[in-house]
Amino acid sequence: MLENWLALGGNPTHESVAVLAIRLGVAALLGALIGFEREAKQQAAGLRTHMLIAVAAAAFTVMTFEIYHEMIDLGGTTMARLDPLRVIEAVTAGVAFLAAGAIFRSRAGDVKGLTTGAGMWAAGAIGVASGAGFFSIAVMATVFVLAITLLLRPLEKRLFGDDDKPDDKA
Repeated sequence: MLENWLALGGNPTHESVAVLAIRLGVAALLGALIGFEREAKQQAAGLRTHMLIAVAAAAFTVMTFEIYHEMIDLGGTTMARLDPLRVIEAVTAGVAFLAAGAIFRSRAGDVKGLTTGAGMWAAGAIGVASGAGFFSIAVMATVFVLAITLLLRPLEKRLFGDDDKPDDKA
């Protein structure tokens, strides 16, 4: 019943609504973890931005899989030439556009927002992995992103000092 209602007269999905909700939910949760770290550092792109990027990337990926299954006829042959990598390229380009907007140069010549932009790009990749159902990759990538942003900054500060790193003070 719920499956039919959610399709709203459109195509039923290959995956169950529960599986789709889990994929999008994992993307939102993992994007939130990265966004929370950025929010704690008072960066412009924080919790909601990273969550939205991860969920959008997951939604595009899920749609790619659903379209693929829709394009296969009952005999198992494809009705069109399909290339799922195009979706990943499109997600990457879209997130890169957003991330570039987070990077700016001050009048003093300092570049800020590089780490935030990179985190947004990572959130997109985590969303793609979540949307594809590759939760182990999504979780591992999130752990790496958080380790890099939380643990390496103090080490970087100690080794190189603050004056040597004008980009992204967080």
